[in-house]
Amino acid sequence: MERLQKIISQAGIASRRAAEKLIVEGRVKVDGKVVTELGTKIEESVHEIAVDGTVISREEKRAYYILNKPKGYLSTAKDERGRKTVLDLLRGVKERVYPVGRLDNNTEGVLLLTNDGALMNSLLHPKYEIYKTYVARVSGQPVEEALDKLRAGIMLEDGPTAPAKVYVTGMDPMRDLTEIEVTIHEGRNRQVRRMFEAIKHDVKALKRVEFAGLTLSGLRRGQYRELTPREIAHLQEFASEGKK
Repeated sequence: MERLQKIISQAGIASRRAAEKLIVEGRVKVDGKVVTELGTKIEESVHEIAVDGTVISREEKRAYYILNKPKGYLSTAKDERGRKTVLDLLRGVKERVYPVGRLDNNTEGVLLLTNDGALMNSLLHPKYEIYKTYVARVSGQPVEEALDKLRAGIMLEDGPTAPAKVYVTGMDPMRDLTEIEVTIHEGRNRQVRRMFEAIKHDVKALKRVEFAGLTLSGLRRGQYRELTPREIAHLQEFASEGKK
């Protein structure tokens, strides 16, 4: 017997917390009956579980894809307002996969999608400190003292950030822009953009170039591919041991 939200999460439908929300909202049925009580335990091999009318199965093939996300696509499986999502780019993918974390609408780059709920939850858990590297083009030319604030950790409205790795990688004096590589392990909403806003330099373009060791190598904007067995094993090592 396992908790219903755990079964839904392990099926890759949603994170544990999101699964709890689905249950409370009455979107989950067990043997055709709506279940809204958190903590409900069932035997998956005996009972039929459906989320939003679709029967789930943990026996579904595990799928792992990397996408070079372009701007203008939401990092979500479905948008109630009918806007474009990253799943619109995964033509030909039969499995139900979900983005691991989010890149905002105007951010490009590495996005992992999978139906492996356990791996997804681990990669997003703060204790594992999964590193992500971004290349930001920011207004003006930040001085080293300002960048040192990011390296040390800077106070935002939701608390101080962890220390970041920050390197200037290029300048465009004609446009008054500076290109900066930033590596962080936190996953707050719009964190990189807010970090630069805090030192008075707005982000004009942002791309994530690495996530948990995965890069955009060989992928043009909007393209995706399946992960290799070695890459999957690498991610599972991250998730199980929290290695950097």
